[in-house]
Amino acid sequence: MVAVAEAEFEAARPQLTAVAFRLLGSTHDAEDAVQTTWIRASTTDTGDVRNPAAWLTTVLTRVCLDHLRLRRRRREEPLLADMIPDAEVAADEHCLRREQVSRALLVVLDRLTPPQRVAYVLHDLFAMPFREVAETLGTSEVNAKKHASRARRRIGGAEPPPAGAGDPAVVDAFLDAAAGGDVDRLLALMADDCVRTADPALLPPGAPTVVTGAAAVAGETRYFTDRILATTRMLVGGRPAHVIAPGGHALAVVDITTRDGLVTRIDLTRVQAGTPLAMP
Repeated sequence: MVAVAEAEFEAARPQLTAVAFRLLGSTHDAEDAVQTTWIRASTTDTGDVRNPAAWLTTVLTRVCLDHLRLRRRRREEPLLADMIPDAEVAADEHCLRREQVSRALLVVLDRLTPPQRVAYVLHDLFAMPFREVAETLGTSEVNAKKHASRARRRIGGAEPPPAGAGDPAVVDAFLDAAAGGDVDRLLALMADDCVRTADPALLPPGAPTVVTGAAAVAGETRYFTDRILATTRMLVGGRPAHVIAPGGHALAVVDITTRDGLVTRIDLTRVQAGTPLAMP
């Protein structure tokens, strides 16, 4: 029996890990999928394989596809960030930044069907020909193209985004100041009577759900820097907003209202099961 050499597998490992992370959205699951791929590769006769890296990618994708289908049977909606162990979210956040993966894209990929996710990731992100995508999915090339097309529509949203409640330039400046802990800049960007509301589930025990006054709102931002850094612009139900998504896992929607160049209201609501999310 001729199996894939360990050196060939190790050479392909970075690419395999990158594909697996985008397919599964989890560092832990991606590492498991890569390890399963090595076990299969080391125990399979590959004497007729001309391109080991491409063959390994196909094996890996099928492992990931099985995992995605199992997830779908177990639950209809993706897990939110606060339903995943902190260590796993931290590992996913590290991988997301290291790989420079779009946070918003990971959120939306988690809402595709398994075939849609596979077709989009392999073809649109890794330039795999649809003929090979179809073979991996066990379907026709026409169907593989349909899966990718449906994925693109879901990722991009069905309609042009409507105007939002907040001036985008002011909102971006506010979030940048919050992420950097620049209290003076925050105060300059907020109306004196600015109000922050939040779902109790998003706050530490005993924290007020409503905070009034620019100084009070600015003062509390230092407790939420990690969440601010994990915020990405998205369409939520077709309207522009920001979503807190540590590690690419949705957690909360941030709606920022402005008036006359100042932030007047900040509302934080927990993402609900079935909340329609799309790329802006």
